[in-house]
Amino acid sequence: MLNPIHLRTLRECVRTGSFAEAARELGYTASAVSQQIFLLERSVGAPLFERSARSVRATAVALLLAERSGPVLGALTTLEREARSMALGEQGSLRLASFATANARIVPAALAAVVADRPKAEVQLDEGEPSEVLDGVLDGSLDAAVVFDYDLDPRDWPVELRRTELLAEPLVLAVASGHRLAGQSEVELAEVAQETWICTRTDTAGARTLNRLAAEAGFTPRIIFRSNDYAVVRELVTRNLGVAMLPALAWPEDGVHTVRLVGAQTYRRVLVLYRQNNGNPLLPLALDCLARSCDEIKAAWS
Repeated sequence: MLNPIHLRTLRECVRTGSFAEAARELGYTASAVSQQIFLLERSVGAPLFERSARSVRATAVALLLAERSGPVLGALTTLEREARSMALGEQGSLRLASFATANARIVPAALAAVVADRPKAEVQLDEGEPSEVLDGVLDGSLDAAVVFDYDLDPRDWPVELRRTELLAEPLVLAVASGHRLAGQSEVELAEVAQETWICTRTDTAGARTLNRLAAEAGFTPRIIFRSNDYAVVRELVTRNLGVAMLPALAWPEDGVHTVRLVGAQTYRRVLVLYRQNNGNPLLPLALDCLARSCDEIKAAWS
């Protein structure tokens, strides 16, 4: 295969008509230029210059190589520049996944910060529950995933993944504005033992957490509405069709009141998972932007 360094030297020799002048232009010694031309001649199997005591004259093969190698060398220069840009994180792609409430509250600000800092980078986002996105991080189709874990229903995460906690969400009781507890700031869970409950599906960590908290308080919640969409849960609560236990990212803006649960100091924790050996230069930036987005959320809660 032809050496691109030798081809650049050849082009300069053809342009100047002199090994010595080419050496000055390229910052080489004359002997280095001669050696490169010799190696290139050996590669192509033909002489490239007619040499005399006073000058060198390019052969037809040399003229062909000088002419045809220009676009090739230009393409290599562009490729090198793009590879360096990607290595610095100025280009390339970042692939993330997250669950619905984090996609609504945490991820948009983080992605906007990444795009503002690396406008040439391609940023992709998918949505799914932790069990749905975990394989993507493991097999490399995702750079990172934002997931959640409940204190009372902990998960065993793969040991080959690194995890960083972004946020600890307190769990609160959500009631309609006309509910008897709407004016209170805190309540014992036992006080709502007889209420109708709205909850996520039975196979979710949120449902299992509610059942365990209720068991500690001495009752079994009467759950008659289920949805994994917290917007649906909030709307049902707004209509006074039941009460619900919500993590902080799902707190409503209006129409629903939140009441702190006394003695129920349990949390849903938001984590980001990623492979320890992931060399994507955009990943550290994304992790930093996610952390800053969560810091802003925590500041608003305090």
